[in-house]
Amino acid sequence: MSITPSFSRRSVVSLLAAGAFSSMSAFAQFRVEVSGVGMTQLPIAIAPFRGEAQSPQKIGSIVKADLERSGMFRGVDAGGVVADENTRPDLASWRQKGADAMVTGSVSPLADGRFDVRLRLWDVVREQDLGGQSYTVTKSDLRLSAHRVSDFVYEKLTGEKGIFSTRIAYVTKAGQRYTLWVADSDGESAQSALASPEPIISPAWSPSGAQLAYVSFESRKPVIYSHDVATGKRRLLANFRGSNSAPAWSPDGSQLVATLSQAGGSQIYSIGLNGGDPKRLTQSSSIDTEPAFSPDGRLIYFVSDRGGSPQIYRMSPAGGNAERVTFTGSYNISPVVSPDGRWLAYVSRVGGGFKLHVMELSTGTVTSITDTSADESPSFAPNSRLIVYATQQQGKEALMTTTLDGKIKARLSGAGGDIREPDWGPFQR
Repeated sequence: MSITPSFSRRSVVSLLAAGAFSSMSAFAQFRVEVSGVGMTQLPIAIAPFRGEAQSPQKIGSIVKADLERSGMFRGVDAGGVVADENTRPDLASWRQKGADAMVTGSVSPLADGRFDVRLRLWDVVREQDLGGQSYTVTKSDLRLSAHRVSDFVYEKLTGEKGIFSTRIAYVTKAGQRYTLWVADSDGESAQSALASPEPIISPAWSPSGAQLAYVSFESRKPVIYSHDVATGKRRLLANFRGSNSAPAWSPDGSQLVATLSQAGGSQIYSIGLNGGDPKRLTQSSSIDTEPAFSPDGRLIYFVSDRGGSPQIYRMSPAGGNAERVTFTGSYNISPVVSPDGRWLAYVSRVGGGFKLHVMELSTGTVTSITDTSADESPSFAPNSRLIVYATQQQGKEALMTTTLDGKIKARLSGAGGDIREPDWGPFQR
């Protein structure tokens, strides 16, 4: 999201009328609600982990929700089954129940207060043991261990890396206090990275996942900081004359691109992390904003109204001539390219509503993938299989994830209030 002047649908709400955020419980627990049916979902049974009745976290339930949210799996009821990683299930009977795979495991408290989490994955069709994993974790990391179980299962069965142990960042406002949160990929276990009485907008993960760039108004003007997620140490990156907004990292993490108005109008600049003058990349008399690098670093996508209405363009990282990318619709904003470089997600105004769209970049084919009308801030999962975005559903602010075909959606719903601007972090290193 960028700031005034901007094309983002919430810029006026969040910046010119900052008090428009409604209140919410800042520590709201999220509930994953999966809807939709995919064409090819692998049926999998996940037995309750032995010992999880006494565990602070229900490992099996978290794993089931993770896998279903991916759109690649369909849960097969395994209620009442008692089986751990050392138990060989009656695979023939599970095949009759429609399962192609099965997960068993256990969670056990250790004498030092930590927990031992173990799992085993079974190929029910071939009646094969696909291996297991174990994790020794603190109580606070039990949910993370469940996400790692999900990652193991996902990679074993799909051949692709799972994203369940990655993190998302998002912004809320409760009362008059803005908070930047870092949470699990399912929205749970949110930890406050920064709280302020002034607006915080546009969080952007660094490629390493160690830093978050964002825009803060604590200086009574928009300036860009980077924030060390582990230590909380902050660093001022851009406080040039005028506004400083919409930061985006280069793929190698060596620089940011951002929208600055130091020369009058909003234009896109590159900013070195070690200081120095910013380099102007666009030279238009229009509004150029919301820059986003392609994952190979060879292009910068951005929004401009140089053609008379907000559309998405792309240019070299050195600036120069820009090529228009979107031609359908009169208002297209918030571009982001998938990590595999195949897809462009953006928000398009359709019939007065704002809807999430996905373009296949090789063909230019565009698909509208939501039935909501207040979508914003799309961000791809690091495996390019899911998109997280903010929207309004049934009158409430919500974070949603969706598969790229829009068939499987999961609502990461809080207790109510304003939840905005999600950004999906990279794979953990």
